[in-house]
Amino acid sequence: MRILALIPGGIDAQINFFPTLETLQSTYPNAKIDVLVEPRAKKAYRVCKYVNDVLLFDYQDRNSMADYLNLLGIIRDREYEAALSFGTPWTVSSLLWLNGIPIRIGDRSRNPWLFSKTIPLQKDQYAAEMYHSSLAGLDIQANCPQVKINVPQEDIAWVESRQKGLGIRDGYILLHSTDESYPAKNWKSIITDIQAKQSEIPIVLLQDQQNGEWVTQMLESHPQLKVSAPSDVGKSAAIIAGANLFLSTDSVSISLAVAVGTYTIALFNSTSDSKKMLPPVSEKYVNIPSSTGKIADIAPNTVLEKLWS
Repeated sequence: MRILALIPGGIDAQINFFPTLETLQSTYPNAKIDVLVEPRAKKAYRVCKYVNDVLLFDYQDRNSMADYLNLLGIIRDREYEAALSFGTPWTVSSLLWLNGIPIRIGDRSRNPWLFSKTIPLQKDQYAAEMYHSSLAGLDIQANCPQVKINVPQEDIAWVESRQKGLGIRDGYILLHSTDESYPAKNWKSIITDIQAKQSEIPIVLLQDQQNGEWVTQMLESHPQLKVSAPSDVGKSAAIIAGANLFLSTDSVSISLAVAVGTYTIALFNSTSDSKKMLPPVSEKYVNIPSSTGKIADIAPNTVLEKLWS
Protein backbone atom coordinates (compact mmCIF):
# COMPACT_ATOMS: atom_id res chain seq x y z
CA MET A 1 0.00 0.00 0.00
CA ARG A 2 1.24 3.50 -0.81
CA ILE A 3 -0.14 6.49 1.13
CA LEU A 4 0.29 10.21 0.55
CA ALA A 5 -0.30 12.84 3.25
CA LEU A 6 -0.61 16.49 2.21
CA ILE A 7 0.25 18.75 5.16
CA PRO A 8 0.55 22.50 4.61
CA GLY A 9 2.25 24.54 7.33
CA GLY A 10 5.60 24.86 9.00
CA ILE A 11 7.73 22.56 11.10
CA ASP A 12 5.37 22.67 14.08
CA ALA A 13 2.49 21.39 11.92
CA GLN A 14 4.62 18.48 10.74
CA ILE A 15 5.72 17.54 14.26
CA ASN A 16 2.10 17.44 15.37
CA PHE A 17 1.37 15.13 12.44
CA PHE A 18 3.98 12.58 13.55
CA PRO A 19 1.52 10.61 15.78
CA THR A 20 -0.75 10.12 12.75
CA LEU A 21 2.20 8.81 10.77
CA GLU A 22 3.13 6.50 13.63
CA THR A 23 -0.36 4.99 13.75
CA LEU A 24 -0.43 4.61 9.96
CA GLN A 25 2.87 2.75 10.03
CA SER A 26 1.82 0.46 12.88
CA THR A 27 -1.49 -0.28 11.12
CA TYR A 28 0.09 -0.85 7.72
CA PRO A 29 3.66 -2.00 8.50
CA ASN A 30 4.44 -2.73 4.84
CA ALA A 31 3.05 0.54 3.50
CA LYS A 32 5.16 3.26 1.94
CA ILE A 33 4.10 6.62 3.36
CA ASP A 34 5.05 9.85 1.59
CA VAL A 35 4.33 13.42 2.64
CA LEU A 36 3.82 16.50 0.48
CA VAL A 37 4.97 19.57 2.43
CA GLU A 38 6.15 23.11 1.90
CA PRO A 39 9.91 23.60 1.37
CA ARG A 40 10.18 25.40 4.73
CA ALA A 41 8.87 22.30 6.51
CA LYS A 42 11.08 19.65 4.92
CA LYS A 43 13.71 19.78 7.67
CA ALA A 44 11.15 18.53 10.22
CA TYR A 45 11.55 15.05 8.73
CA ARG A 46 15.13 14.85 9.88
CA VAL A 47 13.64 13.66 13.18
CA CYS A 48 10.87 11.43 11.80
CA LYS A 49 11.28 7.71 11.10
CA TYR A 50 7.82 7.00 9.72
CA VAL A 51 8.15 8.49 6.22
CA ASN A 52 9.42 6.92 3.03
CA ASP A 53 9.81 10.12 0.99
CA VAL A 54 9.33 13.86 1.47
CA LEU A 55 7.87 15.65 -1.57
CA LEU A 56 7.88 19.43 -1.82
CA PHE A 57 5.20 21.84 -3.01
CA ASP A 58 4.68 25.46 -1.96
CA TYR A 59 0.96 25.58 -1.16
CA GLN A 60 1.12 29.34 -0.51
CA ASP A 61 2.89 30.32 -3.73
CA ARG A 62 1.19 31.63 -6.87
CA ASN A 63 1.75 28.38 -8.70
CA SER A 64 1.54 28.21 -12.48
CA MET A 65 -0.23 25.59 -14.58
CA ALA A 66 3.18 24.01 -15.18
CA ASP A 67 3.65 23.63 -11.41
CA TYR A 68 0.32 21.83 -11.05
CA LEU A 69 0.98 19.60 -14.07
CA ASN A 70 4.37 18.66 -12.62
CA LEU A 71 2.76 17.77 -9.28
CA LEU A 72 0.05 15.82 -11.10
CA GLY A 73 2.76 13.76 -12.79
CA ILE A 74 4.63 13.11 -9.55
CA ILE A 75 1.48 11.86 -7.85
CA ARG A 76 0.48 9.74 -10.85
CA ASP A 77 3.89 8.06 -11.12
CA ARG A 78 3.74 6.84 -7.54
CA GLU A 79 0.30 5.20 -7.87
CA TYR A 80 -1.02 6.04 -4.41
CA GLU A 81 -3.89 3.98 -3.03
CA ALA A 82 -4.84 6.47 -0.30
CA ALA A 83 -4.35 10.17 0.40
CA LEU A 84 -5.00 12.35 3.44
CA SER A 85 -5.36 16.06 2.76
CA PHE A 86 -5.37 18.79 5.41
CA GLY A 87 -6.33 22.34 4.50
CA THR A 88 -4.95 22.13 0.98
CA PRO A 89 -6.22 24.47 -1.79
CA TRP A 90 -8.91 22.98 -4.02
CA THR A 91 -6.47 23.10 -6.92
CA VAL A 92 -4.18 20.65 -5.13
CA SER A 93 -6.99 18.48 -3.75
CA SER A 94 -8.41 18.15 -7.26
CA LEU A 95 -5.17 16.50 -8.38
CA LEU A 96 -5.92 13.59 -6.06
CA TRP A 97 -9.28 13.15 -7.81
CA LEU A 98 -7.78 13.54 -11.28
CA ASN A 99 -5.25 10.83 -10.48
CA GLY A 100 -8.01 8.47 -9.47
CA ILE A 101 -6.66 7.76 -5.99
CA PRO A 102 -9.41 5.49 -4.64
CA ILE A 103 -9.31 6.59 -0.99
CA ARG A 104 -9.18 10.38 -0.58
CA ILE A 105 -9.75 11.68 2.95
CA GLY A 106 -10.20 15.37 3.64
CA ASP A 107 -11.67 17.99 5.91
CA ARG A 108 -15.47 18.10 5.63
CA SER A 109 -15.42 21.91 5.67
CA ARG A 110 -13.12 22.25 2.63
CA ASN A 111 -14.26 21.15 -0.84
CA PRO A 112 -15.88 17.88 0.33
CA TRP A 113 -16.88 16.89 -3.22
CA LEU A 114 -13.24 16.17 -4.06
CA PHE A 115 -12.90 13.42 -1.46
CA SER A 116 -14.19 9.90 -1.15
CA LYS A 117 -14.63 10.42 2.58
CA THR A 118 -14.63 13.53 4.74
CA ILE A 119 -13.95 13.99 8.44
CA PRO A 120 -15.17 16.93 10.58
CA LEU A 121 -11.84 18.17 11.93
CA GLN A 122 -12.03 20.12 15.19
CA LYS A 123 -9.51 22.85 14.52
CA ASP A 124 -9.70 24.31 18.02
CA GLN A 125 -8.32 21.17 19.69
CA TYR A 126 -4.76 19.96 20.24
CA ALA A 127 -3.29 19.78 16.74
CA ALA A 128 -1.85 16.27 17.11
CA GLU A 129 -5.26 14.91 18.09
CA MET A 130 -6.98 16.85 15.31
CA TYR A 131 -4.76 15.28 12.65
CA HIS A 132 -5.08 11.86 14.21
CA SER A 133 -8.88 11.98 14.11
CA SER A 134 -8.68 11.89 10.30
CA LEU A 135 -7.68 8.22 10.49
CA ALA A 136 -11.35 7.43 11.07
CA GLY A 137 -11.57 7.83 7.29
CA LEU A 138 -9.47 4.65 7.03
CA ASP A 139 -11.58 2.93 9.70
CA ILE A 140 -8.65 3.13 12.12
CA GLN A 141 -9.83 3.38 15.71
CA ALA A 142 -6.81 4.10 17.88
CA ASN A 143 -5.80 6.55 20.57
CA CYS A 144 -3.47 9.34 19.51
CA PRO A 145 0.10 8.47 20.57
CA GLN A 146 2.30 11.05 22.23
CA VAL A 147 4.33 13.20 19.89
CA LYS A 148 7.75 11.59 19.54
CA ILE A 149 10.79 12.31 17.43
CA ASN A 150 13.87 10.37 16.42
CA VAL A 151 16.95 12.53 17.01
CA PRO A 152 19.99 11.35 15.00
CA GLN A 153 22.90 10.18 17.14
CA GLU A 154 25.21 12.65 15.41
CA ASP A 155 23.01 15.51 16.61
CA ILE A 156 23.11 14.24 20.20
CA ALA A 157 26.89 13.99 19.99
CA TRP A 158 27.13 17.56 18.65
CA VAL A 159 25.09 18.90 21.54
CA GLU A 160 27.12 16.99 24.12
CA SER A 161 30.30 18.44 22.64
CA ARG A 162 28.79 21.92 22.58
CA GLN A 163 27.78 21.68 26.24
CA LYS A 164 31.32 20.75 27.22
CA GLY A 165 32.58 23.75 25.27
CA LEU A 166 30.21 26.00 27.18
CA GLY A 167 31.30 24.52 30.51
CA ILE A 168 27.87 23.02 31.24
CA ARG A 169 27.90 19.91 33.43
CA ASP A 170 24.76 19.62 35.52
CA GLY A 171 21.90 20.97 33.44
CA TYR A 172 20.74 24.42 32.42
CA ILE A 173 17.76 26.68 31.87
CA LEU A 174 17.06 27.25 28.18
CA LEU A 175 15.37 30.36 26.76
CA HIS A 176 14.08 30.93 23.22
CA SER A 177 12.25 33.81 21.62
CA THR A 178 11.83 35.44 18.26
CA ASP A 179 13.09 39.01 17.89
CA GLU A 180 9.71 40.71 18.17
CA SER A 181 7.41 38.30 20.00
CA TYR A 182 8.17 39.38 23.57
CA PRO A 183 9.79 42.67 24.66
CA ALA A 184 13.50 42.56 25.45
CA LYS A 185 12.97 44.48 28.69
CA ASN A 186 10.63 41.73 29.91
CA TRP A 187 13.16 39.04 29.11
CA LYS A 188 15.85 41.00 30.94
CA SER A 189 13.66 41.19 34.05
CA ILE A 190 13.05 37.44 33.93
CA ILE A 191 16.74 36.64 33.48
CA THR A 192 17.76 38.97 36.31
CA ASP A 193 15.32 37.27 38.68
CA ILE A 194 16.45 33.76 37.70
CA GLN A 195 20.10 34.65 38.21
CA ALA A 196 19.35 36.18 41.60
CA LYS A 197 17.55 33.06 42.83
CA GLN A 198 19.39 30.28 40.97
CA SER A 199 22.82 31.70 40.25
CA GLU A 200 24.41 28.24 40.10
CA ILE A 201 22.34 27.12 37.10
CA PRO A 202 23.59 28.30 33.68
CA ILE A 203 21.14 30.09 31.41
CA VAL A 204 21.45 29.25 27.72
CA LEU A 205 19.95 31.19 24.83
CA LEU A 206 18.75 29.10 21.89
CA GLN A 207 19.73 30.99 18.75
CA ASP A 208 18.26 30.41 15.30
CA GLN A 209 18.21 32.25 11.99
CA GLN A 210 15.38 34.55 13.10
CA ASN A 211 16.38 35.73 16.57
CA GLY A 212 19.92 37.07 16.29
CA GLU A 213 18.85 40.53 17.44
CA TRP A 214 17.19 39.11 20.56
CA VAL A 215 20.33 37.15 21.44
CA THR A 216 22.46 40.28 21.00
CA GLN A 217 20.18 42.31 23.26
CA MET A 218 20.24 39.67 25.98
CA LEU A 219 24.04 39.43 25.89
CA GLU A 220 24.42 43.21 26.11
CA SER A 221 22.60 43.27 29.44
CA HIS A 222 23.71 39.84 30.71
CA PRO A 223 27.10 38.97 29.17
CA GLN A 224 27.46 35.86 31.33
CA LEU A 225 24.68 34.10 29.40
CA LYS A 226 25.65 31.18 27.18
CA VAL A 227 24.51 30.75 23.57
CA SER A 228 23.90 27.63 21.52
CA ALA A 229 23.11 27.93 17.81
CA PRO A 230 22.05 24.57 16.32
CA SER A 231 22.02 24.21 12.54
CA ASP A 232 19.00 21.92 12.23
CA VAL A 233 15.90 20.56 13.94
CA GLY A 234 17.66 17.50 15.35
CA LYS A 235 20.28 19.53 17.18
CA SER A 236 17.62 21.97 18.45
CA ALA A 237 15.65 19.05 19.83
CA ALA A 238 18.73 17.61 21.54
CA ILE A 239 19.52 20.96 23.17
CA ILE A 240 15.94 21.27 24.42
CA ALA A 241 16.01 17.68 25.69
CA GLY A 242 19.05 18.42 27.84
CA ALA A 243 17.50 21.40 29.61
CA ASN A 244 16.12 21.32 33.16
CA LEU A 245 13.58 23.95 32.15
CA PHE A 246 12.61 25.50 28.84
CA LEU A 247 10.95 28.91 28.51
CA SER A 248 9.82 29.88 25.02
CA THR A 249 7.51 31.95 22.84
CA ASP A 250 8.28 30.03 19.63
CA SER A 251 5.81 27.46 18.26
CA VAL A 252 8.42 25.20 16.63
CA SER A 253 10.62 24.94 19.71
CA ILE A 254 7.56 24.38 21.91
CA SER A 255 6.52 21.48 19.67
CA LEU A 256 10.03 20.02 19.97
CA ALA A 257 9.90 20.41 23.75
CA VAL A 258 6.64 18.45 23.86
CA ALA A 259 8.21 15.74 21.69
CA VAL A 260 11.26 15.30 23.96
CA GLY A 261 9.36 15.73 27.23
CA THR A 262 11.24 18.72 28.67
CA TYR A 263 9.48 20.71 31.38
CA THR A 264 8.30 23.79 29.49
CA ILE A 265 6.74 27.17 30.20
CA ALA A 266 5.22 28.47 26.98
CA LEU A 267 3.92 31.95 26.26
CA PHE A 268 0.99 32.31 23.84
CA ASN A 269 -1.09 35.07 22.29
CA SER A 270 -4.30 33.39 23.41
CA THR A 271 -5.84 30.40 25.18
CA SER A 272 -6.90 29.11 21.77
CA ASP A 273 -3.27 28.99 20.62
CA SER A 274 -2.17 27.13 23.73
CA LYS A 275 -4.92 24.51 23.30
CA LYS A 276 -3.65 23.74 19.80
CA MET A 277 0.02 23.53 20.76
CA LEU A 278 0.07 21.69 24.11
CA PRO A 279 -1.37 18.30 25.16
CA PRO A 280 -4.66 18.79 27.02
CA VAL A 281 -3.51 16.91 30.15
CA SER A 282 0.09 17.14 31.27
CA GLU A 283 2.04 18.41 34.26
CA LYS A 284 5.16 18.99 32.15
CA TYR A 285 3.86 21.89 30.09
CA VAL A 286 2.70 25.18 31.59
CA ASN A 287 0.92 27.57 29.28
CA ILE A 288 0.69 31.31 29.84
CA PRO A 289 -1.85 32.81 27.44
CA SER A 290 -2.20 36.57 27.07
CA SER A 291 -5.50 38.04 28.21
CA THR A 292 -5.27 40.72 25.50
CA GLY A 293 -4.42 38.54 22.49
CA LYS A 294 -0.86 39.91 22.43
CA ILE A 295 1.98 37.90 23.90
CA ALA A 296 3.89 41.14 24.52
CA ASP A 297 1.34 42.10 27.18
CA ILE A 298 2.21 39.19 29.47
CA ALA A 299 3.89 40.72 32.52
CA PRO A 300 7.28 39.33 33.59
CA ASN A 301 5.91 38.72 37.09
CA THR A 302 3.25 36.44 35.60
CA VAL A 303 5.97 34.35 33.98
CA LEU A 304 8.08 34.30 37.15
CA GLU A 305 5.14 33.21 39.29
CA LYS A 306 4.63 30.18 37.06
CA LEU A 307 8.36 29.49 36.97
CA TRP A 308 8.90 29.48 40.72
CA SER A 309 5.67 27.65 41.51
